[in-house]
Amino acid sequence: MTAAGQTWQQVTSLRERAHAEKAQLDVIKLDLLETQDVAHAAQRDVDILILNAGVQEAGSLVDIPLDRLRHSFEVNVLAHLDLAQRLIPAMMKRKRGRVIWMSSQAGLMGVPFLGAYAASKHAIEAIASTMKAELTPFGIQVATINPGLYRTGFNETGAESYSQWASERDVHIPMPDAAPLMALQHDPQPMIDAIVAVVRDRKPSYRTMLPEDAVLEARASQALGWTQKA
Repeated sequence: MTAAGQTWQQVTSLRERAHAEKAQLDVIKLDLLETQDVAHAAQRDVDILILNAGVQEAGSLVDIPLDRLRHSFEVNVLAHLDLAQRLIPAMMKRKRGRVIWMSSQAGLMGVPFLGAYAASKHAIEAIASTMKAELTPFGIQVATINPGLYRTGFNETGAESYSQWASERDVHIPMPDAAPLMALQHDPQPMIDAIVAVVRDRKPSYRTMLPEDAVLEARASQALGWTQKA
């Protein structure tokens, strides 16, 4: 089994943990924007590919710098697809494999002040759905994971990204305090367990979404899209 970390510090830390727990885990460095890293990763034979790198940029779509939006799509969408294109042909030759896309609750609904992130996850939803149709004849499964709001630190860093550029330009729609939303985050362990189940199950569901409040919110948002006025 191979795992990847974006930085050498992450690689070293994960190797030490794997060694301590006597887990047979090959840990490599993989920054999806580094050509050498991607080429190195693409040399491996992969049965189950989990595409879960990601960045989150906050701020209104009226204000967010376009370079931040481009970076979100480069990491969250294009770099993942690049790696997938390198690894999937070998799966097709073997007539088996699984590709798991890390999407989000935001991939199924618009989220105020997280439009850049939601847009990139909507793109992942379109790619995963199309890829499933294209790869099913080759015996390859495609699935998505759609986490809601979890206490992993990812959402805090995403909210803080706004302050990196907001002070340098005239902001038309100031971002509200994110603290009340952060207080609603869930313990990530049930989501971790669900991801492991998607990896282990022979026939996992196409979509795995938790917690239940995120499922209800996403379904309500999708239904609203058919009834609300412009």
